[in-house]
Amino acid sequence: MICFFAPETTQHDPQFFLMRGMVSPNNERAERAELLLQGLTMAGLTPHPPAVFPDAVLTQVHTPRYVDFLRTAYVDWQSLPDAGGEVVANVHPVGRVRHYPGGIVARAGWHMADTACPIGPHTWTAARRAADTALAAAQGVADGAPAAYALCRPPGHHAMAEIAGGHCFLNNAAIAAQHLRATHDRVAVLDIDVHHGNGTQDIFYDRGDVLTVSVHAETDGFYPFFTGYDDEIGTGAGSGANLNIALPRHGPDAPWLAAIDGALDRIKTYDPGVLVLSLGLDAHVDDPFQGLSISTQGFTAAAQRIKAAQIPTVIIQEGGYVSPHLSLCLCAFMIGWTTV
Repeated sequence: MICFFAPETTQHDPQFFLMRGMVSPNNERAERAELLLQGLTMAGLTPHPPAVFPDAVLTQVHTPRYVDFLRTAYVDWQSLPDAGGEVVANVHPVGRVRHYPGGIVARAGWHMADTACPIGPHTWTAARRAADTALAAAQGVADGAPAAYALCRPPGHHAMAEIAGGHCFLNNAAIAAQHLRATHDRVAVLDIDVHHGNGTQDIFYDRGDVLTVSVHAETDGFYPFFTGYDDEIGTGAGSGANLNIALPRHGPDAPWLAAIDGALDRIKTYDPGVLVLSLGLDAHVDDPFQGLSISTQGFTAAAQRIKAAQIPTVIIQEGGYVSPHLSLCLCAFMIGWTTV
């Protein structure tokens, strides 16, 4: 399998996080990349640096003003008196009437859903190169590779067209899926991160040319809280092109794998030309977020099932946070994929 990773993404090292009213260390720290790279090495895989793709690919998914915000927010924030070291939103628009603001404090609130996505001096570079990483993998599959893996950091599946959230800034999976529309009439996205892929769902919610399917821990009391239910099926041209399969918290391998089988059945019925897999490893039993209780071997079984669907696949790294098992989980998935 061809793999891609941009070393510049390790420069993004967010510090701020708010958990139940307490300031805590941010879980999406640079150490994740090193652990994931170790997992690739254990599986006998070597990543390549991605090319730089034109900015136009970003605005096929995200709004121009949002891309401009990500590019300039840190510098604008530092011009404030007594500014903190990271952009952290402290006010958000509510109510029916709202106007797009000019000031950086208000623009941060407009474009940032929560405190899990602080913007530091290297966030834009990292997010931009993570998108390049996803695009390189997508292009590899478009050029004929049966599968390609993108070690994207920061992740992307919570980012909407103009809103960052949940550690995510640019939606790498959505950018890859949109890029693949140039060569395929129908694209499917399967998200097996422990958290609902709300950003990807939102971006494609009214479109029928991209099927979005998310297998995740139930969200009543778990991030992203407000979406991820089975009545979210899409709207307009996208009606029926969104499927959520929510599982009880802390569940083991068997129901998770059965849910993936169900997701694959829906995807096969849709008959896409290519699959984008949002690979979260945070469903593992030892992940800090404690959403599900999947074993390391469960990721091997998941990989075998997904590969057996025989759809060209772009694998985009989403979650999976710092734990002694993160490298082993990625290695287990890759071994499952390469030994089918």
